[in-house]
Amino acid sequence: MIRTFQHYDLRDRNTFRMKVYCRTFIEYDSEDDLQELVPALLPSPDEHLGGGSNSIGQRGGYRGLSPENDIGGSDSIGNMAPLKHIGGGSNLLFTGDFPGTVLHSAIRHIDVISDSDDEVLVRVGAGVEFDKLCEWAAGRSLWGPENLSHIPGEAGAAAVQNIGAYGVEAKDIIREVRAFDLVSRKFLTFSVEECNYGYRDSFFKSPEGKDRYIITGIVFAFRRNGSPILEYGNLRETLLSRCPCPTPSDVRETIISIRRTKLPEVGEIGSAGSFFKNPVVSWEVFGNVVRISGRDESSVPHYPVSGAMGEDSCSLAHRPMRLERGSARRSRGLADPASGDHQCFR
Repeated sequence: MIRTFQHYDLRDRNTFRMKVYCRTFIEYDSEDDLQELVPALLPSPDEHLGGGSNSIGQRGGYRGLSPENDIGGSDSIGNMAPLKHIGGGSNLLFTGDFPGTVLHSAIRHIDVISDSDDEVLVRVGAGVEFDKLCEWAAGRSLWGPENLSHIPGEAGAAAVQNIGAYGVEAKDIIREVRAFDLVSRKFLTFSVEECNYGYRDSFFKSPEGKDRYIITGIVFAFRRNGSPILEYGNLRETLLSRCPCPTPSDVRETIISIRRTKLPEVGEIGSAGSFFKNPVVSWEVFGNVVRISGRDESSVPHYPVSGAMGEDSCSLAHRPMRLERGSARRSRGLADPASGDHQCFR
């Protein structure tokens, strides 16, 4: 089913709870709905998509607002108008009304497609709240997403951003991603290798993939016989002091408890949650950091990443921020919490 609303209040569609309106809001329930919508909103892929130049919507929309695809489209009278595809709205900071169409996926199924002695494959709709998926898995004693609990946003954006927390990234549990290609107008399936995941990065954020695909579903792989990943920060000490033999639910509850001590709930005080991106540096640079700090290497938080680079994890205190009067107007800002990117939108 396709639902269309005019002059739509977006307060409940962004975690900052900004009271702004879009001209048109469209929500779809299935891949068939999306395939029906796209030709009406983007009559000509060649005209509106700009090939691989990452120039979607230059004639009327806005550029490069992944993971919420930003596409230039047409309004009901045939004039070019901005068209924005959003997820849970945790990477959006609206500073004014949106003068075009906002598109949102309500594909919210969680279906077990394979169940063996140890591995359970689950096909998940892009519109599923990612934390609901974490809750679903923990409630069935399945290991995999528990460390990612309480991250705001939806499954589709998680697959774009390769969200991560407490030593786990989305790529660790993703098996494949299904997406609609706005150029070929076909559905494609990407293996986890084809997604080319990196630190808060993926093929869908690259010049070749950005703004071209709308993710509709993800296949996750969960485990029945797993063990907790507790190497990050003080997670091990905090968890094992309460649960000597933790279950996925125990890990999830501990993660949520730690998160709540750091930031207020987004439902209570509007925010984008906790967002930062650790710098990735060479081992040589890391050695210099250790030398300058005067500390032992083991006491400087760092984690190896693929290639001959190290991730120098510098933890900063997260405090609620207050926007001074007029600052939003000056910044024209969009914040991308999962990737650490900041982009402009007004």
